[in-house]
Order: sequence, then C-alpha cells, then structure tokens
Amino acid sequence: MKPSSIHIVARITARPDKVVELRAVLETLLGPTRQEAGCLRYYLLRNQQNPTDFTFVEEWADAAAIDQHMQSTHIQKAFAQASGLLAARPDVQRYEWIG
Repeated sequence: MKPSSIHIVARITARPDKVVELRAVLETLLGPTRQEAGCLRYYLLRNQQNPTDFTFVEEWADAAAIDQHMQSTHIQKAFAQASGLLAARPDVQRYEWIG
C-alpha cells in the first residue's frame, strides 16, 4: 500500500430478483479496471449472509486515476446496465490510508 494512495469502498445492493444479473454486470468490470493506469487493487466481494450485497474494495494511485476510471467506457456501460438491477443507490466512500 502506498500511503498517498486513495482507497474506495463501494457497496452495491441488488434487487433480490436481480442478484445473478447484477453480479454478471459487476464481474465485467474486473479485467478492464485492473488494467487501468493507476489501479493498484480492485476486488469484488459478496456478503455471505446477504447475497444482494456486493462490495468493491479498491486502491488507486491518485484522484486523477479515479476520475479517469469513472469516465471509462466499461464503467459507463456497467452503470447503464445496472440501473434497473439496483435496490438502492450505490454507497461509494473514499478513504485515506492512516497506518
């Protein structure tokens, strides 16, 4: 971990009847995002007790890399595909590394 890097935790909740479809959309982001400049870590997790709850855990070199990621074609496509599959608006939080 780089002390100056930015960490993101993004919680995404699927509608109960759309879990499989949302997971497929989210999985399409893994390969392309991991190849982006400035992407240091990019993991997708699913809650074992609540299968509708997905979480991305990310680490980026800087804010510019995050901004570019958010404008990427694969992110924009996933946003469009996921719109009818979500139970709530994604909760995306940025963190700084302390220790």
